[in-house]
Amino acid sequence: MDVEYTGRQTTVTRKLKQQTEAGLLRIEKIVGHAGAQVTLTADKRRQIADIRIQTRSLKLVATCEAVSLEDALRDALVKIEQQAIRHKKKTASIKRHPKGEVKLGRGRAVVEAVAPEVTKRVAKKGNAQDVPAGRAVVPMVVHSFPPRAPQAEQHIARTTEGAALRPMSVEEAVKEAAFQDRDVFVFRDYSGQAMVLYRRRDGKMELIEVP
Repeated sequence: MDVEYTGRQTTVTRKLKQQTEAGLLRIEKIVGHAGAQVTLTADKRRQIADIRIQTRSLKLVATCEAVSLEDALRDALVKIEQQAIRHKKKTASIKRHPKGEVKLGRGRAVVEAVAPEVTKRVAKKGNAQDVPAGRAVVPMVVHSFPPRAPQAEQHIARTTEGAALRPMSVEEAVKEAAFQDRDVFVFRDYSGQAMVLYRRRDGKMELIEVP
């Protein structure tokens, strides 16, 4: 795996690189060849490890904070490995889904393809008709939906990926929001002021200072 290291207010030692490469080797066996960006930051009492892995069709991001860079790096590697495993299981589940069955909400439509055989007699509206050989007979069973659609429950997905764990400038925040493909991004500048970047409908980024 191609790895790019960045140290902010700290030095990326050989020991940290060996720890990183050992963890990325396990992840590479799951997602295949990819590029990785590893950023280690020492900010007063906080030690932050940020790992980003990019493949042709997948982007994994993990940011962890601990009292030491070794602990933060270990936690970030574990977190991003779990993301890779979930993605692999999800992809395998989609591939195993039978092509002859289609599920629609609470109702279900089942389609069963019959292999082409010799000419058959099929009843249709009280009259028997011949079905030529080579033509598939597709019986379909459709369960009707309930008369009233169930009301969707409110669901809140909690995540920390849309918020920066370290102080950054406005320019850095804009790049970070673009990298994570986020329309809303929360961060603090180097003076501690909380700010929110919001992408408007016209595509421009609007900066909101939290009072």
